[in-house]
Amino acid sequence: MGDGIYQVIYTLVQAVPFGQVATYGQIARLAGCGARQVGYAMAAVKAPDIPWHRVVNSRGAVSTRSVGAPDPEQRRRLEEEGVLFDPFGRVNLAVFQWPGPDGSWWIEKGMEPPLLMPTPLNN
Repeated sequence: MGDGIYQVIYTLVQAVPFGQVATYGQIARLAGCGARQVGYAMAAVKAPDIPWHRVVNSRGAVSTRSVGAPDPEQRRRLEEEGVLFDPFGRVNLAVFQWPGPDGSWWIEKGMEPPLLMPTPLNN
């Protein structure tokens, strides 16, 4: 999986609204790839119109980067959008998680929606 899947991931991440988050796993299921691939795609973002900061881990936290610590810039951007963090550095996914695109979004983008298996909180 290379540039093609990255474009699918980026298109999905661009759909995450201001003030909401998606998890790596959520984007992965929608894109038809693995969560790690989504992480690689987010690390490779160069375009300013891709809101990479809106993708968090399954616990609702900013993931540790290769330097060994979470990116404070990601948290700062999310807080500027009104996303709240608990004392443990987690976002309440029940409040802030994007529910995903609706059927018309897939049609508008010319993309095939995935066949999702129900999972707890779809994380």
